[in-house]
Amino acid sequence: MYKTAMLGCGGRARAHADAYRFVKGGKLAAICDMNEELLNKFGDDFNISSRYTDLDEMLEKEKPDVLHIVTAPVLRGSNDRIRYPLMKQASDAGVPAAIVEKPIAVESEDWKQISGLSKETKTKFVVNTQLNFHPKNLELKADVAAGRIGEIKFIDASARSTPVDQGPHVLQLVSSYIDNSRPVRVLGQISGGEHLDSAQPSPQYASARVQYENGLHVSVAFGTAIAPTASDDPVVFFHKRVFVVGMKGFVHWRFSSWERSTPESGYEGGPLSYGEQDVAAQGNLTEAVFDWLDDERKVHPTHLEQSLAEFNLLLGIYYSGITNEVIDLPFDPPDGLMDQLRAKL
Repeated sequence: MYKTAMLGCGGRARAHADAYRFVKGGKLAAICDMNEELLNKFGDDFNISSRYTDLDEMLEKEKPDVLHIVTAPVLRGSNDRIRYPLMKQASDAGVPAAIVEKPIAVESEDWKQISGLSKETKTKFVVNTQLNFHPKNLELKADVAAGRIGEIKFIDASARSTPVDQGPHVLQLVSSYIDNSRPVRVLGQISGGEHLDSAQPSPQYASARVQYENGLHVSVAFGTAIAPTASDDPVVFFHKRVFVVGMKGFVHWRFSSWERSTPESGYEGGPLSYGEQDVAAQGNLTEAVFDWLDDERKVHPTHLEQSLAEFNLLLGIYYSGITNEVIDLPFDPPDGLMDQLRAKL
């Protein structure tokens, strides 16, 4: 039974904690937040008595096997990027594994810092892009892996939120259907600057054509102006989808529904309860961390190196939109990329 701890007690952390009803291999034993009101309400609701307002103190006293870093990428009330310092803190403390909320970075500078950390840390970092573990996604991916739709010919994926908000989910979903093949080339377009000074700076819209090392071509789109709807829900971040086309059929996962067409079964489809799927997915993602701790060969699907490659692709889309050039990946993104986007948009 692994011992886990939570940094951050906001709304997203509640989803992490609620998923422990599906987790068999570990127990959430300690929590930490600088906001004592949030901390104590969270502790009372989830019956956790070990509560801290200082991360170093929690790590020293509790020595968790897994740390959930469930914070925004930017410190409340400031522009300070805090993904890297918190991950470095966990790494320096010798935490065996950590689950980090997406996005793993927001710009070139923190992506480079975290990339450097990934090459030296012994901590097994994974990124919380949990859509990979939705039960219906697992089923559809198994169909694709078994060849039920034939050889994959094309993938179309999208989200109606900004690229940095839900793009990490979408790009990871694409990776998950093609055995984590890495992107090697992208031509992107960007538009809209009103989100560039937000806590998660990003163009408002983006689209791209991506080529992967396995030769597959993928189309991605982000933003309300160009991405299709994926449900009847007005909440913008609910509209995520991935459509995988094969020689013999297709699979299509959306926020609240699914479709599949195969030679054996013809067309199938139906509704999904995102809430039920998502809490199970969060539990599955956490269990997969324990599996990796148990066995080095069971590398987590959303491990840090993979997630950094996907975020490098997102930065490549931005830079392609600025330069109007095809960008070979991976690439070394220039510092000040957000300033370049402000000038462009």
